[in-house]
Amino acid sequence: MCTCAVCKFLPPNQSLSSVRNALIEITLHKQKTFCHTCASSHGCLPLTEVVDPVDFEEYVSSHAPGVEPGPLRQLTEFPQDDLELLHLDKECTTLEPPLPEEDSLDPRVRDALAVYTDDWLVIQRKYQRYSTMYTPHNSERQRERQKGLVKQTFELDEAAAAERQDDQVRRSVSLDETPRGSWASSIFDLKNSSPDALLPSVLERAAAEDMDRRNTEARLQGRHSDLLGLYPPPDEDEAVERCSVPEVPKEHCGQRIMVKCLSLKFEIEIEPIFGTLALYDVKEKKKISENFYFDLNSDQMKGLLKPHTPHIAISTLARSAIFSITYPSADIFLVIKLEKVLQQGDIGECCEPYMVMKESDSTKHKEKLEKLRLQAEQSCSRLGRFRMPFAWTAIHLLNIVSSVGGLDRSDPDSDSGHGTWNERKKKGFERMSVGDDMCNFATFRPATLTVTNFFKQEGDRLSDEDLYKYLADMRRPSSVLRRLRPVTAQLKIDISPAPDSPHYCLSPELLHVKPYPDLRVRPTKEVQEFPARYVYTPHTTYRNLLYVYPQSLNFTSRQGSVRNIAVKVQFMAGEDPSQALPVIFGKSSCAEFIKEAYTPVIYHNKSPEFYEEMKMKIPANLTDNHHLLFTFYHISCQPKQNTPLETPVGYTWIPLMQHGRLRTGSFSLPVSVEKPPPSYSVLTPDVSLPGMKWVDNHKGVFNVEVTAASSVHTQDPHLDKFFTLVYVLEEYSFPFRLKDVIITEANMEGELKASMAALRGALLDTCVRFLHQLLNKLIQLIVYPPVIAGQIVNLGRAAFEAMALLVNQMHKNLEGNQDQHGRNNLLASYIHYCFRLPTSYEMPMQYATLSRATARPSSLLLSRSKSISNSNPDLASTPVSPDEEVQRIIGSKLLHEELALQWVVSTSTVREAALQQSWFFFQLMTKSMAHHLFLTSKLDVPRRQRFPDRFVDDIAALVCAISADIASRYHKDVELVERLNSSLAFFLNDLLSLMDRGFVFNLIRSYYKQIANKLHTAQNPSSLNALRMDFTRIVCSHEHYVILNLPCSTLSPPASPSPSTSSTTSQSSAFSSMVQDQGVATMFELSVPFRQQHFLSGLLLSELSLILDPDGEGVFFLHKKAISAVHSLLCSHDADPRYSEPQVRAHVAQLYLPLIPIVMESLHQLHDFSDSSPVRVRHASAHADDADPDSSNTISQSVAMAIAGSPLPHAKANAFALPTAGRQSSSLSAECSRTLLVCFLWVLKNADAALLERWVSDLSVLQINRLLDLLHLCVSCFEYKGKKALERINSLTFKKSQDMKARLEEAILGTIGARQEMVRRCRERSPYGSQENVRWRKNVSHWRQNTDRVDKTKAEVEQESVVDGNLATEASLIVLDTLEIIVMTVVASELKESVLGGVLRVLLHSMAGNQSALFLQHCFTTQRALVFKFPEMLFEEDTELCADLCLRLLRHCSSSVGSVRSHASASLYLLMRQNFEIGNNFARVKMQVTMSLSSLVGTSQNFNEEHLRRSLKTILTYAEEDLELRDTPFPEQVQDLVFNLHMILTDTVKMKEHQQDPEMLIDLMYRIAKGYQNSPDLRLTWLQNMAGKHSERGNHAEAAHCLVHSAALVAEYLNMLEDCRYLPIGCVTFQNISSNVLEESAVSDDVLSPEEEGICAGKYFSESGLVGLLEQAAASFNMAAMYEAINEVYKILLPIHEANRDFKKLATVHGKLQDAFNKVYNQRMFGTYFRVGFYGCRFGDLDEQQFPEISHRLEEFYSERFGDEVVEIIKDSNPVYKNKLDPNKAYLQITYVEPYFDTYELKERITYFDKNYNLPHGDLHEQYKRKTILTTSHAFPYIKTRINVIHKEEIILVPMEVAIEDMQKKTQELAFATNQDPADSKMLQMVLQGCVGTTVNQGPLEVAQVFLSDIPNDPKLFRHHNKLRLCFKDFTKRCEDALRKNKALIGPDQKEYHRELERNYNKLKEALGPLINRKIPQLYRTLNSYSRSSLRRVDC
Repeated sequence: MCTCAVCKFLPPNQSLSSVRNALIEITLHKQKTFCHTCASSHGCLPLTEVVDPVDFEEYVSSHAPGVEPGPLRQLTEFPQDDLELLHLDKECTTLEPPLPEEDSLDPRVRDALAVYTDDWLVIQRKYQRYSTMYTPHNSERQRERQKGLVKQTFELDEAAAAERQDDQVRRSVSLDETPRGSWASSIFDLKNSSPDALLPSVLERAAAEDMDRRNTEARLQGRHSDLLGLYPPPDEDEAVERCSVPEVPKEHCGQRIMVKCLSLKFEIEIEPIFGTLALYDVKEKKKISENFYFDLNSDQMKGLLKPHTPHIAISTLARSAIFSITYPSADIFLVIKLEKVLQQGDIGECCEPYMVMKESDSTKHKEKLEKLRLQAEQSCSRLGRFRMPFAWTAIHLLNIVSSVGGLDRSDPDSDSGHGTWNERKKKGFERMSVGDDMCNFATFRPATLTVTNFFKQEGDRLSDEDLYKYLADMRRPSSVLRRLRPVTAQLKIDISPAPDSPHYCLSPELLHVKPYPDLRVRPTKEVQEFPARYVYTPHTTYRNLLYVYPQSLNFTSRQGSVRNIAVKVQFMAGEDPSQALPVIFGKSSCAEFIKEAYTPVIYHNKSPEFYEEMKMKIPANLTDNHHLLFTFYHISCQPKQNTPLETPVGYTWIPLMQHGRLRTGSFSLPVSVEKPPPSYSVLTPDVSLPGMKWVDNHKGVFNVEVTAASSVHTQDPHLDKFFTLVYVLEEYSFPFRLKDVIITEANMEGELKASMAALRGALLDTCVRFLHQLLNKLIQLIVYPPVIAGQIVNLGRAAFEAMALLVNQMHKNLEGNQDQHGRNNLLASYIHYCFRLPTSYEMPMQYATLSRATARPSSLLLSRSKSISNSNPDLASTPVSPDEEVQRIIGSKLLHEELALQWVVSTSTVREAALQQSWFFFQLMTKSMAHHLFLTSKLDVPRRQRFPDRFVDDIAALVCAISADIASRYHKDVELVERLNSSLAFFLNDLLSLMDRGFVFNLIRSYYKQIANKLHTAQNPSSLNALRMDFTRIVCSHEHYVILNLPCSTLSPPASPSPSTSSTTSQSSAFSSMVQDQGVATMFELSVPFRQQHFLSGLLLSELSLILDPDGEGVFFLHKKAISAVHSLLCSHDADPRYSEPQVRAHVAQLYLPLIPIVMESLHQLHDFSDSSPVRVRHASAHADDADPDSSNTISQSVAMAIAGSPLPHAKANAFALPTAGRQSSSLSAECSRTLLVCFLWVLKNADAALLERWVSDLSVLQINRLLDLLHLCVSCFEYKGKKALERINSLTFKKSQDMKARLEEAILGTIGARQEMVRRCRERSPYGSQENVRWRKNVSHWRQNTDRVDKTKAEVEQESVVDGNLATEASLIVLDTLEIIVMTVVASELKESVLGGVLRVLLHSMAGNQSALFLQHCFTTQRALVFKFPEMLFEEDTELCADLCLRLLRHCSSSVGSVRSHASASLYLLMRQNFEIGNNFARVKMQVTMSLSSLVGTSQNFNEEHLRRSLKTILTYAEEDLELRDTPFPEQVQDLVFNLHMILTDTVKMKEHQQDPEMLIDLMYRIAKGYQNSPDLRLTWLQNMAGKHSERGNHAEAAHCLVHSAALVAEYLNMLEDCRYLPIGCVTFQNISSNVLEESAVSDDVLSPEEEGICAGKYFSESGLVGLLEQAAASFNMAAMYEAINEVYKILLPIHEANRDFKKLATVHGKLQDAFNKVYNQRMFGTYFRVGFYGCRFGDLDEQQFPEISHRLEEFYSERFGDEVVEIIKDSNPVYKNKLDPNKAYLQITYVEPYFDTYELKERITYFDKNYNLPHGDLHEQYKRKTILTTSHAFPYIKTRINVIHKEEIILVPMEVAIEDMQKKTQELAFATNQDPADSKMLQMVLQGCVGTTVNQGPLEVAQVFLSDIPNDPKLFRHHNKLRLCFKDFTKRCEDALRKNKALIGPDQKEYHRELERNYNKLKEALGPLINRKIPQLYRTLNSYSRSSLRRVDC
């Protein structure tokens, strides 16, 4: 009884149709409530709600396309040939088709053959190749599209190339000869240089409209049509829609090895020897291949057997074999067994001669050998039919594979393609053991082996069991094998990986495998494999082989002479001896097929064991009479009188068919002594027949095993039973005996249903092998319900259940065999290739008859002839008989309808199983629907009439129910729901090609509604969102996505249909009426009309918009999903040849217009590309103030990189990556932002320009500014990085970090789904057969490349830079096009003048980046047009724009690319001209250009003066040729300006040479800045350049001083402008910071007054500029740790802030001061000073110069520059005499110096800082004899790091003076250590130890003894003597203080140490006492004061 929920509400006996209706009621009930909410089509519906889609079929039929069949025609309807049905020939690998020879076929064989020989039936969507499902946009396809790109010219690359070329020093004009400012030199240089080509029409004046038209035409020429072809392909991880065409089913094949037997030699050659090869797996204890027999005997030996083998078939002469190994392991052995002809004696006796005799001793054994040969001849002639065991050996395959050394296994492609996924099929053995990884039998180096060790066979140890023991021992050298006697022989064999398609091969059935060029050539045999474990592959060819293995016989109780026993095996078709069939395969050198085979004989053994294998063909029509007959013979080895050769001693048999099953397995059979009686064959020998005599009382004495390798007989009881019942029914052969049950019409239905239910018990391996037959039969039972006893039996439900459970079981157990959607490959390929609707002519009889009789009515034969062909599918032929009538009624069940119905009404486990594998039933339905349409020719019928309503209702109910499942189970069964979701999406995608499309849209809508309802209450909405996103993406990946969106429909209200708004040709696009402009607005927003007409596109963009909504759940991986979906679609449009025409593209772009506003809305979330620092989110102007600094809590780049670099296969959810609490930041990653921007540019590029213009004209100024911001960002985003950067970037590090972030986030949010898991699992499998795991992705490279490949080849980098350059150019050109559109709207409306500055800013920004020459030409033309149309913008309003423009133009004037220079000089000339025309002078441009040049020269690294010189000349030439202005002062002014620029330029050339020597460079900059002493703007520019240079090198103190000087300069000029109380009064204010600042005083007469036009015009000459400079200076002082100077800076700043009442700033300043003062006490490092002298002409300007300088790099630097051998360091500090130096060398004298202060200064300079800051005149160098005091021109620190020494004085000290200095220093140190706060005991002890504990010669005591013991003779030294005495007095006092302090500080552990110090001190005091107290009496008389005794040498 059915217990489904629906049935409870139904009266009993209700039909299925009512069940269906009830179900639809229930499922649709939920929706009714909200179905009618959106009745008004133009009402505003939020994006979260889905609109009612347009009725597609209605729309298409009513809007018939225009007649003209132009490219737009194809946008209106699917093509006629959309679906195609293909019959593909099955590939046959052999020359002869593998078919049975018999004519009459068993039904099993007939069905199997139908499966194996029918063509593949493939129904495909012809245009599906254009969708992204089957053609991924991977890097390979992208490279294909990028072929033939033109290489763009970039300054960046040109400069890099030039740099490489002239590594040799560039010759530069030396300026030493002419003084600076020599007009003559400058003019001379310029006059002689040549200009660039002049642009033709620059000097002509044209109307703005003409100019615009010309520019636009030029800009559109030669553009790259395919923008996304230049961008990296979409991320494959997001490609949920990706599918691959299933693989064609083919027979399984493992890894194949080829074994060639070359030769077999023994010490003696006396008889033929025969060999057998086979593979054994010791671990599995299984023989894993059939036997291969070989014969390497000489012709002479073969001749001995001639009489027994009259005919030898070529197939038996094979010497090489190909073995297949599915499960390679370390336990596989190749076992070689040898046999010889039977002879008298046991094995040992027969082997003896081979063990003891050698051919070399032939003389010794001559007679014996002859005798043996004679015996052998006799044996051969008499016993040639029989064999005996001889010897054996084994080869451990692992040794071959590993010892020979594998090939390079890192390359997955070297796998010869045989290691299919069977390697690693079930969970159980997904990972092989370590040993197994080594066993790659597909790739190893071929080896030739000579096997010499054979073991004699032991007669009592022949079974396989014994063999396994031996083999196990072989792996470990144990004694067992040593006990075996060796037979010496030499077998030479070759082992190698088998080639892919070897020639001359025979299949196991002996068919010729293609290619087989010549049938006469000795063949190689393919050996049938018996895999060690299950292999899950369906059979695809006919194979029907039987293997018989006699195992043992026990005749011990058998009376009579039975000792040499041979078993004869025959395959009998009946009981008569003549009915033995020739189906047994011959071995070697014999006939191909034989009728009987014998086992080898073991001499004198009554219970022998056997190892024989007999291989047979099973006939195609097995009956109950077929059986195997075993006859046992006693063989008499000795020829005796009256003794026959063979005596039969027993018989037994095995019937092969019983109850419709082939009997295989192990048998223990009784043996009859006599011949069996008649009719024995239908019974088994177990039955006791009366009067028969049995050996050993009818016990089983003969053990035999029978196995089959058959694609006909399943050998599984459950399957056999099912098939047998089906055949009984088909044949209608009732009654039928099935084991204990008699099948009749009465119990047939029950038995059949029971057998279907029991299928779940069948072995999965067998089910898979017979998958195609099984599914065909189940489908046949659904479609053609059988008629039993006149009743139609409905088996639909039972078959559906059986199918669902089977499919589910396969899925569960064959995990390794699925694509990323969890679809089992075997099932997918069944549906794709094998499945077809069974049409009636294929049906066996019994499905269409009412007759109850067992005889068949003749009328039934008619149905056979009625084949239904595609050409004539007319089913409704007139009924001929009642039977045919029934046939038509019954045959009308359609599989898809039945499946839908069964699924809808299924319950519990079956429903669950069907849901688990929904994809299978969906695909089955789809193919069934499509096939049905072909069979009934309904493809031309309108879609609404193709399928009956009840089926359509079922589909609706099904989709509704499944959507509900997805919504309700998404968090419980993640994996299931993810599969279900994608299966449903694929199904709807398929339905769009088959059914009413409006209906499918409604299904999509119903899905959306179910998900949306759930979203409100979901705990984890982001995972539901992700599901919906995936669903949308799959549905949208339809190849006719564009048509489905009705791209040609107009969006105006239906009342007034507007003409096509996007046709570029139509003139009516200049709309006037309000309604129509309303229409334009709706086209650009996700309005209800837009979403209705463009239904799918509307869904996709709504998803994107919702996901990007900053208040939404903007989770990173959702951003990525949504953006990737749009990107992927646009990519496919770009690559689609159907949409290559621009007008078609414009229509396609119309579907994406709302993307523009969506991206504008999310501007502030985009990554800011203009900033090169780590992840930063761009906050647009609107958000600048309220931007929360913490809002961008995206994982920082460094962290992401660290993660990305990690070798872990998946990221763990690391704690550090957790998003901070609170709302997830919705900022986009750089990768997402870039992709979103490229999509945005795509729309701008392809949309209709007129349409864009009308849209822009409706935007507010705010919105246009936003658009401009976005364009500005685009320019930065796609800027060309240069070839160098590409070489540096590790292939995909950045992308990896982003993926990692997504992965982390998914892990954290718990949304990582089954599909990603699956994709990941598929990727991270063992390296084994790696290309198979990703079978669903034909190209694996895209992820291989970012894991393995880091180094790209040169060509790849080259190509990448070409692509990158083209992308940058195209992106910038699109921005330029859009800017032009914006300008046009401004021209039209006059209202938006304020926008122009923004436009120019974007233009300038694009000029500033690395742009291609092509873009720059267009950019300059646009810029000239803009300046021409709006000159006042530059010359009257914003000075900064003019300054920026001048700087950009000048920069490009120095470009190395000629065309760029031409355009830039033209632009610059026109700028001057326009400025002149407006105000008759061009002071502003003049000033700005001069400043720009200075800043350009100062900062630009790769600036080239040669190029700029050419541009200057070009400008001069324009001025000379400009006829209109010839008579004005203009040409002269231009000349003045150009000469002035040229002079600055010449000055800076020198800088260029010293680019590498930072000190020299700064000196030069200093010199240039000094030259601008009377041009404040320029001096300021240069000071800032210097500050920049210092900061770069970390000289923060100097940078700060440059900024202080700048501020002082500004202060001077501000003071001249207005007297402002709180501003500094000029330089004087700054002198506390540095005495050097006074240089900035504006005192000279030629200083310009600041009121003059163009002077002090820069932005810094203002109060805010001054504040900015001071703040920067404070920051630099802070970095230099000169905190005291910060205070001085802020003393100047504070009054300004106070005057402005800027308390916020004041708070900040005081905060900074507090920090600075706190840091004063920290340990700080100040600069160390050196005096450096340069000697030698190589130093040029520096020769004989001396500078104190903060540096140690000099030696290294100059050695690098001149060479190690040239540079010499002078180690001492003595004076250098130049005449003694080598003129070819460069000498450096570097001496350490310390600051020196006079006594009066020391009083003021108390702190460490004071002694290191504002150092007055120089520094002091100490030695014992000489003090040198150096005076510098400026105080340190200054605006440069080295300052000239201007004065040097030397003081030569007498020794006593040295002693005084020394003692003063010691005393000072003591005092400092004693009074330090906090006290530092270590320091104190160190100093004390040095003073009192010292015993060194320099100790204080020794000094005293030397100088104080006697009063000096020279009265000049009295004073010194006294001073030294007082020093010592002071010294002892300090020592005492120090000891006291130390005593207070120490712990008990140091008491002893302290006592020791005290003892030392007392000793010292005692010794010093008399010396200190001796006074010099003369000093105390009033003496004439002496002049100071030291000798002073003063030199300047």
